[in-house]
Amino acid sequence: MKRVLFSLVVMGCLVFSAGAAEKVSWPVWFAFNDSQDIDMLGLRVNLFSGECEQVTGMDLGFIGRSQYYYGIQLNLLVNSVTDRMAGWQIGLGYNEVGVSDPFSLQVGLWNQAQEMRGIQCGLVNLADYSTGLQVGLINRTEAMYGFQVGLINVIRGGHAPFMPLLNIGF
Repeated sequence: MKRVLFSLVVMGCLVFSAGAAEKVSWPVWFAFNDSQDIDMLGLRVNLFSGECEQVTGMDLGFIGRSQYYYGIQLNLLVNSVTDRMAGWQIGLGYNEVGVSDPFSLQVGLWNQAQEMRGIQCGLVNLADYSTGLQVGLINRTEAMYGFQVGLINVIRGGHAPFMPLLNIGF
């Protein structure tokens, strides 16, 4: 166990010393409140906040941001993907994504997407366009092909723009 921990610390020091303008892929990246122009492949550990161009793998910490994401984001406060995501965003706070690939998942207090293809589960779920399922206290979308389950369900471009408990878009 001590060897594994020591190896992770050494790899983290090596990764932390890499230049910001390099395009690097590492098995483990320790982000210390930084923004890096890298492509990460493996595990990114956000020791408060981390931001990079692309992550493929797993993201752990408090605040995780990237432009593209493929994998599982498990950040306590914020999971943010500005462009495209294929995977899951799970946290206690805010999740946002530009466009998600099919079978994506957002679980948090506040979930937001421009185009969501999958499941949003939280107190507030917002999407411009949604295909799949929204489960929460408040669900809102402009257009939807799927189901909303919650106290307030709004599909602005749907046949029934507002329905309590259950709304269906087709």
